[in-house]
Amino acid sequence: MAHEAVRPEFRRLIDEHAPVRQVGTGFTFTEGPIWHPTDGYLLFSDMPGDVRRRWDRAGVREVLRPSNKANGMTYDGELNLVVCEHATSCVARFRPDGTREVLASHYEGRELNSPNDLCVRSDGSIYFSDPWYGRMPRYGVERPRQLGFQGVYRIAPGGRDAEPRLLVDRYLFSMPNGLCFSPDEKLLYVNDTEQANIRVFDVAPDGGLANGRIFASGIKDSLKPGVPDGMKCDAEGNVWVTAPGGLWVYDRAGHLLGKVDIPEPPANLHWGGADWRTVFVCATTSVYAVDVKVGPRNEPFMRVRPASSATAANSAATQAPARDGGGTGGGTGPLDPARCALVIQDMQNDVVMENGAFASSGSPQHCREQNAIENIRRLAERCRAIGVPVIHVWFEVAPGAKGLTLNAPLFEGVLDSNAMVKGTWGAQPVPGLEAQPGDHVVSKMRMSAWEGTNLETILKAEGRDIIIETGAWTNMSIEHTARTGADKGYIMVIPEDGCSTMNADWHRASIDYAMRNVAAVTSTDEVLRALGA
Repeated sequence: MAHEAVRPEFRRLIDEHAPVRQVGTGFTFTEGPIWHPTDGYLLFSDMPGDVRRRWDRAGVREVLRPSNKANGMTYDGELNLVVCEHATSCVARFRPDGTREVLASHYEGRELNSPNDLCVRSDGSIYFSDPWYGRMPRYGVERPRQLGFQGVYRIAPGGRDAEPRLLVDRYLFSMPNGLCFSPDEKLLYVNDTEQANIRVFDVAPDGGLANGRIFASGIKDSLKPGVPDGMKCDAEGNVWVTAPGGLWVYDRAGHLLGKVDIPEPPANLHWGGADWRTVFVCATTSVYAVDVKVGPRNEPFMRVRPASSATAANSAATQAPARDGGGTGGGTGPLDPARCALVIQDMQNDVVMENGAFASSGSPQHCREQNAIENIRRLAERCRAIGVPVIHVWFEVAPGAKGLTLNAPLFEGVLDSNAMVKGTWGAQPVPGLEAQPGDHVVSKMRMSAWEGTNLETILKAEGRDIIIETGAWTNMSIEHTARTGADKGYIMVIPEDGCSTMNADWHRASIDYAMRNVAAVTSTDEVLRALGA
Protein backbone atom coordinates (compact mmCIF):
# COMPACT_ATOMS: atom_id res chain seq x y z
CA MET A 1 0.00 0.00 0.00
CA ALA A 2 1.46 3.37 -1.04
CA HIS A 3 0.79 6.50 0.96
CA GLU A 4 0.92 9.90 -0.73
CA ALA A 5 3.66 12.42 0.04
CA VAL A 6 2.36 15.83 -0.98
CA ARG A 7 5.49 17.49 0.46
CA PRO A 8 8.92 15.92 1.09
CA GLU A 9 8.58 16.46 4.86
CA PHE A 10 5.92 13.75 4.93
CA ARG A 11 8.60 11.08 4.43
CA ARG A 12 10.15 12.00 7.79
CA LEU A 13 6.87 11.06 9.48
CA ILE A 14 6.05 7.76 7.78
CA ASP A 15 7.50 5.50 5.13
CA GLU A 16 5.48 5.86 1.93
CA HIS A 17 5.19 2.08 1.73
CA ALA A 18 4.54 1.38 5.42
CA PRO A 19 2.11 -1.56 5.61
CA VAL A 20 -1.31 -1.05 7.19
CA ARG A 21 -2.12 -4.08 9.35
CA GLN A 22 -5.65 -5.15 10.25
CA VAL A 23 -5.60 -6.07 13.95
CA GLY A 24 -9.34 -6.75 14.28
CA THR A 25 -12.45 -6.79 12.10
CA GLY A 26 -16.12 -7.80 11.98
CA PHE A 27 -17.38 -4.87 14.07
CA THR A 28 -20.26 -2.48 13.39
CA PHE A 29 -18.61 0.95 13.59
CA THR A 30 -15.36 1.43 15.52
CA GLU A 31 -14.39 4.59 17.40
CA GLY A 32 -12.42 6.04 20.30
CA PRO A 33 -9.05 4.17 20.24
CA ILE A 34 -6.85 4.74 23.30
CA TRP A 35 -3.63 2.98 24.40
CA HIS A 36 -2.96 2.05 28.02
CA PRO A 37 0.53 3.44 28.76
CA THR A 38 1.64 0.90 31.38
CA ASP A 39 -0.30 -2.28 30.59
CA GLY A 40 0.11 -2.07 26.81
CA TYR A 41 -3.35 -2.65 25.32
CA LEU A 42 -5.78 -0.77 23.08
CA LEU A 43 -9.35 0.06 24.07
CA PHE A 44 -11.88 1.01 21.40
CA SER A 45 -15.63 1.47 21.05
CA ASP A 46 -17.98 -0.45 18.79
CA MET A 47 -20.49 2.35 19.01
CA PRO A 48 -23.68 1.02 17.33
CA GLY A 49 -22.93 -2.41 18.82
CA ASP A 50 -22.94 -0.76 22.27
CA VAL A 51 -19.79 -2.56 23.41
CA ARG A 52 -16.27 -1.60 24.52
CA ARG A 53 -13.49 -3.86 23.33
CA ARG A 54 -9.83 -4.43 24.12
CA TRP A 55 -7.04 -5.50 21.76
CA ASP A 56 -3.71 -6.92 22.90
CA ARG A 57 -1.37 -9.70 21.82
CA ALA A 58 -4.00 -12.29 22.76
CA GLY A 59 -6.50 -10.76 20.33
CA VAL A 60 -9.77 -8.86 20.78
CA ARG A 61 -12.25 -9.32 23.63
CA GLU A 62 -15.21 -7.49 25.13
CA VAL A 63 -14.70 -5.51 28.33
CA LEU A 64 -18.06 -3.71 28.72
CA ARG A 65 -21.59 -4.26 27.37
CA PRO A 66 -23.65 -2.11 27.26
CA SER A 67 -21.27 0.83 26.95
CA ASN A 68 -23.89 3.59 26.59
CA LYS A 69 -22.86 3.73 22.92
CA ALA A 70 -19.54 5.31 23.84
CA ASN A 71 -17.58 7.29 21.27
CA GLY A 72 -14.34 9.15 22.06
CA MET A 73 -12.22 7.91 24.98
CA THR A 74 -9.02 8.98 26.69
CA TYR A 75 -7.27 8.69 30.05
CA ASP A 76 -6.65 11.46 32.53
CA GLY A 77 -3.41 11.94 34.44
CA GLU A 78 -4.46 9.33 37.03
CA LEU A 79 -5.30 6.71 34.39
CA ASN A 80 -9.04 7.05 34.89
CA LEU A 81 -10.85 6.34 31.61
CA VAL A 82 -12.83 9.38 30.41
CA VAL A 83 -15.58 8.59 27.92
CA CYS A 84 -18.05 10.42 25.68
CA GLU A 85 -21.37 8.55 25.92
CA HIS A 86 -23.92 9.01 23.14
CA ALA A 87 -26.79 7.19 24.81
CA THR A 88 -26.62 9.29 28.01
CA SER A 89 -25.37 12.61 26.59
CA CYS A 90 -22.66 12.50 29.26
CA VAL A 91 -18.94 12.78 29.72
CA ALA A 92 -18.24 10.03 32.24
CA ARG A 93 -15.16 8.97 34.18
CA PHE A 94 -14.43 5.34 35.02
CA ARG A 95 -12.13 4.66 37.96
CA PRO A 96 -9.80 1.64 37.69
CA ASP A 97 -12.19 -0.27 39.98
CA GLY A 98 -15.03 0.33 37.49
CA THR A 99 -16.79 3.11 39.42
CA ARG A 100 -18.56 5.44 36.99
CA GLU A 101 -18.88 9.18 37.66
CA VAL A 102 -20.68 11.76 35.51
CA LEU A 103 -18.49 14.79 34.81
CA ALA A 104 -20.83 16.69 32.47
CA SER A 105 -24.40 16.11 31.30
CA HIS A 106 -26.21 19.48 31.03
CA TYR A 107 -25.64 23.05 29.94
CA GLU A 108 -27.94 25.83 31.13
CA GLY A 109 -30.25 23.18 32.55
CA ARG A 110 -30.62 21.29 29.27
CA GLU A 111 -29.12 17.98 28.24
CA LEU A 112 -26.00 18.12 26.14
CA ASN A 113 -26.47 16.84 22.59
CA SER A 114 -24.08 13.87 22.67
CA PRO A 115 -20.43 14.43 23.67
CA ASN A 116 -18.33 13.06 20.84
CA ASP A 117 -14.59 13.49 21.31
CA LEU A 118 -12.35 14.84 24.06
CA CYS A 119 -8.81 15.60 25.17
CA VAL A 120 -7.18 16.30 28.53
CA ARG A 121 -4.85 19.22 29.25
CA SER A 122 -1.89 19.01 31.64
CA ASP A 123 -3.80 20.95 34.32
CA GLY A 124 -6.43 18.20 34.38
CA SER A 125 -9.12 20.13 32.50
CA ILE A 126 -11.11 18.23 29.86
CA TYR A 127 -12.18 19.71 26.52
CA PHE A 128 -14.95 18.05 24.52
CA SER A 129 -17.07 18.53 21.41
CA ASP A 130 -20.86 18.16 21.43
CA PRO A 131 -22.51 17.51 18.03
CA TRP A 132 -25.80 15.62 17.91
CA TYR A 133 -24.77 12.37 16.24
CA GLY A 134 -25.73 10.44 19.38
CA ARG A 135 -29.37 11.45 18.94
CA MET A 136 -29.49 9.87 15.51
CA PRO A 137 -30.53 6.27 14.81
CA ARG A 138 -27.69 3.72 14.81
CA TYR A 139 -25.03 6.00 16.33
CA GLY A 140 -26.97 6.59 19.53
CA VAL A 141 -30.52 6.78 20.84
CA GLU A 142 -32.98 8.70 18.68
CA ARG A 143 -34.57 11.49 20.72
CA PRO A 144 -35.30 15.23 20.45
CA ARG A 145 -32.52 17.74 21.00
CA GLN A 146 -32.71 20.12 23.95
CA LEU A 147 -29.95 22.48 22.80
CA GLY A 148 -30.25 24.38 19.55
CA PHE A 149 -26.52 24.52 18.82
CA GLN A 150 -23.41 22.34 18.75
CA GLY A 151 -20.62 23.57 21.03
CA VAL A 152 -17.15 22.93 22.41
CA TYR A 153 -16.82 22.85 26.20
CA ARG A 154 -14.30 22.71 29.04
CA ILE A 155 -14.64 20.78 32.30
CA ALA A 156 -12.51 22.39 35.01
CA PRO A 157 -9.74 20.35 36.69
CA GLY A 158 -11.27 17.85 39.09
CA GLY A 159 -14.69 18.91 37.85
CA ARG A 160 -17.71 16.86 38.75
CA ASP A 161 -21.39 17.84 38.87
CA ALA A 162 -20.50 21.39 37.79
CA GLU A 163 -21.79 22.79 34.50
CA PRO A 164 -19.15 22.77 31.74
CA ARG A 165 -18.00 26.05 30.23
CA LEU A 166 -19.00 26.82 26.64
CA LEU A 167 -15.84 27.99 24.87
CA VAL A 168 -17.02 29.10 21.41
CA ASP A 169 -19.81 31.04 19.80
CA ARG A 170 -22.96 28.91 19.81
CA TYR A 171 -23.36 28.93 16.05
CA LEU A 172 -19.72 28.77 14.93
CA PHE A 173 -19.75 25.02 14.32
CA SER A 174 -22.22 22.85 12.40
CA MET A 175 -20.87 19.54 13.69
CA PRO A 176 -17.76 19.97 15.88
CA ASN A 177 -15.99 16.67 16.14
CA GLY A 178 -12.30 15.87 16.67
CA LEU A 179 -10.11 18.09 18.81
CA CYS A 180 -6.52 18.08 20.04
CA PHE A 181 -3.88 20.29 21.65
CA SER A 182 -0.57 21.38 20.18
CA PRO A 183 2.49 19.94 22.01
CA ASP A 184 2.89 23.08 24.15
CA GLU A 185 -0.90 23.24 24.77
CA LYS A 186 -1.02 26.85 23.59
CA LEU A 187 -3.29 25.91 20.67
CA LEU A 188 -6.47 23.84 20.42
CA TYR A 189 -7.52 22.42 17.05
CA VAL A 190 -11.20 21.58 16.41
CA ASN A 191 -12.56 20.13 13.20
CA ASP A 192 -16.07 20.35 11.79
CA THR A 193 -17.37 17.31 9.93
CA GLU A 194 -20.06 19.17 7.95
CA GLN A 195 -17.93 22.20 7.10
CA ALA A 196 -14.97 19.93 6.21
CA ASN A 197 -12.46 22.19 7.93
CA ILE A 198 -10.22 22.57 10.97
CA ARG A 199 -10.16 25.66 13.16
CA VAL A 200 -7.37 26.57 15.56
CA PHE A 201 -7.72 28.66 18.73
CA ASP A 202 -5.28 30.23 21.15
CA VAL A 203 -5.69 28.79 24.66
CA ALA A 204 -5.99 31.62 27.17
CA PRO A 205 -4.43 31.49 30.68
CA ASP A 206 -7.84 30.72 32.19
CA GLY A 207 -8.39 27.82 29.78
CA GLY A 208 -10.70 29.72 27.48
CA LEU A 209 -10.31 29.95 23.69
CA ALA A 210 -9.52 33.06 21.68
CA ASN A 211 -8.57 34.19 18.17
CA GLY A 212 -10.29 31.35 16.33
CA ARG A 213 -9.28 31.04 12.69
CA ILE A 214 -9.39 28.51 9.85
CA PHE A 215 -6.36 26.20 9.94
CA ALA A 216 -7.30 23.89 7.03
CA SER A 217 -10.32 23.69 4.74
CA GLY A 218 -11.63 21.62 1.86
CA ILE A 219 -11.08 18.29 3.61
CA LYS A 220 -13.26 16.38 1.16
CA ASP A 221 -13.01 14.32 -2.01
CA SER A 222 -15.97 13.41 -4.21
CA LEU A 223 -14.22 10.21 -5.30
CA LYS A 224 -13.26 8.84 -1.86
CA PRO A 225 -15.37 8.24 1.26
CA GLY A 226 -14.32 9.82 4.53
CA VAL A 227 -14.80 13.02 6.53
CA PRO A 228 -12.99 15.00 9.22
CA ASP A 229 -13.67 13.13 12.45
CA GLY A 230 -10.93 12.04 14.85
CA MET A 231 -7.83 14.21 15.07
CA LYS A 232 -4.50 14.09 16.95
CA CYS A 233 -1.29 16.13 17.09
CA ASP A 234 2.15 14.53 16.89
CA ALA A 235 5.25 15.48 18.87
CA GLU A 236 6.38 17.93 16.19
CA GLY A 237 3.07 19.78 16.08
CA ASN A 238 1.75 18.21 12.88
CA VAL A 239 -2.00 17.55 12.82
CA TRP A 240 -3.29 14.12 11.74
CA VAL A 241 -7.01 14.02 10.87
CA THR A 242 -9.31 11.37 9.43
CA ALA A 243 -10.33 12.35 5.91
CA PRO A 244 -11.31 10.89 2.52
CA GLY A 245 -9.25 7.77 1.86
CA GLY A 246 -7.48 7.70 5.21
CA LEU A 247 -5.53 10.21 7.31
CA TRP A 248 -4.44 13.63 6.07
CA VAL A 249 -1.41 15.20 7.76
CA TYR A 250 -0.90 18.97 8.05
CA ASP A 251 2.15 20.83 9.34
CA ARG A 252 1.92 23.59 11.93
CA ALA A 253 1.37 26.21 9.23
CA GLY A 254 -1.64 24.34 7.82
CA HIS A 255 0.14 22.94 4.76
CA LEU A 256 -0.97 19.47 3.67
CA LEU A 257 2.08 17.20 3.95
CA GLY A 258 0.61 13.91 2.81
CA LYS A 259 -2.06 11.23 3.09
CA VAL A 260 -2.00 7.85 4.82
CA ASP A 261 -4.06 5.31 2.89
CA ILE A 262 -6.48 3.27 5.05
CA PRO A 263 -8.57 0.43 3.52
CA GLU A 264 -11.88 1.58 5.07
CA PRO A 265 -13.25 5.06 5.88
CA PRO A 266 -11.57 6.02 9.16
CA ALA A 267 -13.31 7.51 12.19
CA ASN A 268 -10.54 8.07 14.74
CA LEU A 269 -6.88 7.44 15.53
CA HIS A 270 -4.39 7.31 18.37
CA TRP A 271 -0.73 6.51 18.97
CA GLY A 272 0.31 3.42 20.91
CA GLY A 273 2.73 0.53 21.05
CA ALA A 274 5.73 0.03 23.30
CA ASP A 275 7.61 2.96 21.73
CA TRP A 276 4.55 5.12 20.83
CA ARG A 277 5.39 4.72 17.14
CA THR A 278 2.24 2.85 16.04
CA VAL A 279 -0.85 4.72 14.90
CA PHE A 280 -4.04 2.73 15.53
CA VAL A 281 -6.97 3.67 13.30
CA CYS A 282 -10.61 2.81 13.95
CA ALA A 283 -12.13 2.50 10.47
CA THR A 284 -15.75 1.39 10.10
CA THR A 285 -15.75 -2.41 10.63
CA SER A 286 -12.07 -2.81 11.54
CA VAL A 287 -9.11 -1.54 13.54
CA TYR A 288 -5.83 -0.99 11.68
CA ALA A 289 -2.25 -0.29 12.78
CA VAL A 290 0.55 1.43 10.88
CA ASP A 291 4.09 2.11 12.06
CA VAL A 292 5.27 5.71 11.86
CA LYS A 293 8.52 7.60 12.53
CA VAL A 294 7.14 10.27 14.87
CA GLY A 295 5.57 10.03 18.31
CA PRO A 296 2.44 11.70 19.68
CA ARG A 297 1.93 14.91 21.59
CA ASN A 298 2.93 13.99 25.11
CA GLU A 299 -0.47 13.74 26.79
CA PRO A 300 -0.81 13.70 30.61
CA PHE A 301 -1.72 10.00 30.76
CA MET A 302 1.40 9.05 28.83
CA ARG A 303 3.54 10.29 31.75
CA VAL A 304 2.00 7.88 34.26
CA ARG A 305 4.60 5.48 35.65
CA PRO A 306 4.07 1.82 36.41
CA ALA A 307 3.31 0.98 40.02
CA SER A 308 6.84 -0.42 40.43
CA SER A 309 8.20 3.11 40.00
CA ALA A 310 5.80 4.77 42.41
CA THR A 311 8.37 6.35 44.69
CA ALA A 312 11.26 8.59 43.80
CA ALA A 313 13.71 6.23 45.47
CA ASN A 314 12.51 3.26 43.49
CA SER A 315 12.45 5.39 40.38
CA ALA A 316 16.08 6.39 40.78
CA ALA A 317 17.12 2.81 41.49
CA THR A 318 15.27 1.23 38.59
CA GLN A 319 15.41 3.95 35.95
CA ALA A 320 19.01 5.16 36.21
CA PRO A 321 22.04 3.08 35.23
CA ALA A 322 23.96 1.63 38.15
CA ARG A 323 27.15 3.40 39.25
CA ASP A 324 30.45 1.74 39.89
CA GLY A 325 33.73 2.96 41.31
CA GLY A 326 35.43 3.40 37.97
CA GLY A 327 32.88 5.56 36.22
CA THR A 328 32.25 3.12 33.40
CA GLY A 329 28.82 1.98 34.47
CA GLY A 330 27.85 -1.25 36.14
CA GLY A 331 24.97 -3.57 35.34
CA THR A 332 21.86 -1.55 34.54
CA GLY A 333 18.14 -2.00 34.28
CA PRO A 334 16.14 -0.53 31.40
CA LEU A 335 15.49 3.19 31.03
CA ASP A 336 11.91 4.16 30.21
CA PRO A 337 12.15 6.14 26.93
CA ALA A 338 8.92 7.95 27.80
CA ARG A 339 10.69 9.59 30.73
CA CYS A 340 14.09 10.37 29.19
CA ALA A 341 15.59 13.34 27.38
CA LEU A 342 19.10 13.65 25.93
CA VAL A 343 20.91 16.96 26.52
CA ILE A 344 23.94 17.79 24.32
CA GLN A 345 25.66 20.78 25.84
CA ASP A 346 28.27 23.19 24.40
CA MET A 347 29.48 20.79 21.69
CA GLN A 348 30.48 23.76 19.53
CA ASN A 349 33.53 24.46 17.39
CA ASP A 350 35.08 27.08 19.68
CA VAL A 351 34.81 24.70 22.64
CA VAL A 352 36.22 21.37 21.43
CA MET A 353 37.62 21.74 17.91
CA GLU A 354 41.11 22.54 16.66
CA ASN A 355 41.24 26.18 15.50
CA GLY A 356 38.49 26.95 17.98
CA ALA A 357 38.85 29.90 20.35
CA PHE A 358 39.70 27.60 23.29
CA ALA A 359 41.87 25.08 21.45
CA SER A 360 44.95 26.05 23.45
CA SER A 361 43.24 24.80 26.64
CA GLY A 362 43.70 21.19 25.55
CA SER A 363 39.96 20.58 25.13
CA PRO A 364 40.16 19.29 21.52
CA GLN A 365 42.67 16.63 22.53
CA HIS A 366 40.66 15.47 25.54
CA CYS A 367 37.48 15.39 23.43
CA ARG A 368 39.26 13.04 21.02
CA GLU A 369 40.60 10.89 23.86
CA GLN A 370 37.06 10.50 25.17
CA ASN A 371 35.68 9.82 21.67
CA ALA A 372 32.96 12.15 22.93
CA ILE A 373 31.61 13.35 19.58
CA GLU A 374 31.03 9.83 18.25
CA ASN A 375 29.63 8.59 21.57
CA ILE A 376 27.16 11.47 21.73
CA ARG A 377 26.22 10.93 18.08
CA ARG A 378 25.38 7.28 18.83
CA LEU A 379 23.23 8.30 21.77
CA ALA A 380 21.39 10.93 19.72
CA GLU A 381 20.74 8.46 16.91
CA ARG A 382 19.25 5.93 19.31
CA CYS A 383 17.18 8.53 21.13
CA ARG A 384 15.65 9.87 17.93
CA ALA A 385 14.82 6.34 16.81
CA ILE A 386 12.77 5.62 19.96
CA GLY A 387 11.21 9.02 20.50
CA VAL A 388 13.48 10.39 23.23
CA PRO A 389 13.77 14.19 22.78
CA VAL A 390 17.22 15.47 21.85
CA ILE A 391 17.95 18.92 23.30
CA HIS A 392 20.97 20.92 22.13
CA VAL A 393 22.19 23.59 24.54
CA TRP A 394 24.42 26.17 22.84
CA PHE A 395 26.43 28.96 24.47
CA GLU A 396 25.87 31.98 22.21
CA VAL A 397 26.61 35.69 22.58
CA ALA A 398 26.04 38.73 20.42
CA PRO A 399 29.04 40.48 18.80
CA GLY A 400 31.11 42.08 21.53
CA ALA A 401 29.49 39.74 24.05
CA LYS A 402 26.73 42.29 24.64
CA GLY A 403 24.61 41.27 27.61
CA LEU A 404 27.20 38.84 29.01
CA THR A 405 28.15 39.68 32.59
CA LEU A 406 31.90 39.59 33.19
CA ASN A 407 31.70 38.39 36.78
CA ALA A 408 33.83 35.26 36.28
CA PRO A 409 37.06 34.38 34.45
CA LEU A 410 35.19 32.00 32.16
CA PHE A 411 32.91 34.77 30.88
CA GLU A 412 35.83 37.20 30.59
CA GLY A 413 37.55 34.57 28.44
CA VAL A 414 34.59 34.48 26.06
CA LEU A 415 34.91 38.23 25.50
CA ASP A 416 38.70 38.25 25.30
CA SER A 417 38.75 35.41 22.76
CA ASN A 418 35.83 36.81 20.75
CA ALA A 419 34.33 33.34 21.14
CA MET A 420 30.89 31.79 20.82
CA VAL A 421 29.50 34.65 18.70
CA LYS A 422 26.12 33.66 17.33
CA GLY A 423 26.17 33.04 13.59
CA THR A 424 29.92 32.45 13.40
CA TRP A 425 31.78 29.19 12.81
CA GLY A 426 32.89 29.07 16.42
CA ALA A 427 29.36 28.96 17.78
CA GLN A 428 28.21 26.32 15.32
CA PRO A 429 27.77 22.70 16.51
CA VAL A 430 30.63 20.35 15.76
CA PRO A 431 30.29 18.16 12.64
CA GLY A 432 28.13 15.15 13.42
CA LEU A 433 26.17 16.80 16.23
CA GLU A 434 24.07 19.26 14.26
CA ALA A 435 20.44 19.69 15.31
CA GLN A 436 18.10 17.47 13.31
CA PRO A 437 14.41 18.06 12.50
CA GLY A 438 12.42 17.49 15.66
CA ASP A 439 15.32 18.31 18.00
CA HIS A 440 15.12 21.22 20.43
CA VAL A 441 17.72 24.01 20.61
CA VAL A 442 18.29 26.03 23.77
CA SER A 443 20.50 29.13 23.87
CA LYS A 444 22.33 30.22 27.03
CA MET A 445 24.95 32.67 28.32
CA ARG A 446 25.82 30.91 31.60
CA MET A 447 27.51 27.65 32.57
CA SER A 448 24.33 25.90 33.71
CA ALA A 449 21.83 24.89 31.03
CA TRP A 450 19.02 25.87 33.40
CA GLU A 451 19.98 29.49 34.01
CA GLY A 452 18.01 31.96 31.91
CA THR A 453 16.79 29.33 29.41
CA ASN A 454 13.59 27.48 28.48
CA LEU A 455 15.11 24.05 29.15
CA GLU A 456 12.69 23.18 31.95
CA THR A 457 9.71 24.40 29.91
CA ILE A 458 10.66 21.90 27.19
CA LEU A 459 11.17 19.06 29.69
CA LYS A 460 7.80 19.67 31.34
CA ALA A 461 6.01 19.93 28.00
CA GLU A 462 7.59 16.63 26.95
CA GLY A 463 6.91 15.03 30.36
CA ARG A 464 10.56 14.06 30.96
CA ASP A 465 12.24 13.64 34.34
CA ILE A 466 15.34 11.56 33.46
CA ILE A 467 18.08 13.63 31.80
CA ILE A 468 20.95 11.95 29.97
CA GLU A 469 23.50 14.78 30.02
CA THR A 470 26.45 14.93 27.62
CA GLY A 471 28.83 17.54 26.25
CA ALA A 472 31.56 19.94 27.38
CA TRP A 473 33.05 20.84 29.71
CA THR A 474 32.72 18.13 32.37
CA ASN A 475 33.83 20.14 35.37
CA MET A 476 31.95 23.30 34.32
CA SER A 477 28.75 23.20 32.26
CA ILE A 478 28.10 19.48 32.74
CA GLU A 479 28.66 19.54 36.50
CA HIS A 480 26.75 22.78 37.07
CA THR A 481 23.76 21.49 35.09
CA ALA A 482 23.82 18.13 36.90
CA ARG A 483 23.91 19.78 40.34
CA THR A 484 20.97 22.05 39.57
CA GLY A 485 19.03 19.23 37.89
CA ALA A 486 19.38 17.10 41.01
CA ASP A 487 18.17 20.00 43.16
CA LYS A 488 15.15 20.38 40.90
CA GLY A 489 14.24 16.71 41.34
CA TYR A 490 15.41 15.33 38.00
CA ILE A 491 17.32 12.05 37.70
CA MET A 492 20.64 12.99 36.09
CA VAL A 493 22.46 10.32 34.07
CA ILE A 494 26.04 11.09 33.03
CA PRO A 495 27.69 8.82 30.44
CA GLU A 496 31.21 9.93 31.33
CA ASP A 497 32.67 9.05 27.93
CA GLY A 498 30.08 11.36 26.40
CA CYS A 499 31.70 14.31 28.21
CA SER A 500 35.08 16.01 27.99
CA THR A 501 36.97 19.00 29.34
CA MET A 502 40.52 20.43 29.20
CA ASN A 503 42.35 17.31 30.41
CA ALA A 504 41.81 13.92 31.99
CA ASP A 505 42.71 15.09 35.49
CA TRP A 506 40.03 17.76 35.59
CA HIS A 507 37.53 15.34 34.06
CA ARG A 508 38.19 12.61 36.62
CA ALA A 509 38.11 15.05 39.53
CA SER A 510 34.60 16.09 38.54
CA ILE A 511 33.40 12.56 37.69
CA ASP A 512 34.87 10.85 40.74
CA TYR A 513 33.81 13.36 43.37
CA ALA A 514 31.08 15.93 42.66
CA MET A 515 29.18 13.98 40.02
CA ARG A 516 28.76 10.84 42.09
CA ASN A 517 26.78 12.78 44.68
CA VAL A 518 24.27 14.22 42.22
CA ALA A 519 24.05 11.84 39.25
CA ALA A 520 24.21 8.28 38.00
CA VAL A 521 27.65 8.05 36.38
CA THR A 522 27.84 5.43 33.65
CA SER A 523 29.02 4.92 30.07
CA THR A 524 27.62 5.44 26.61
CA ASP A 525 27.35 1.71 25.97
CA GLU A 526 25.48 1.17 29.24
CA VAL A 527 22.99 3.90 28.41
CA LEU A 528 22.46 2.46 24.95
CA ARG A 529 21.81 -0.97 26.46
CA ALA A 530 19.42 0.59 28.97
CA LEU A 531 17.56 2.16 26.03
CA GLY A 532 17.23 -1.23 24.37
CA ALA A 533 19.98 -0.89 21.76
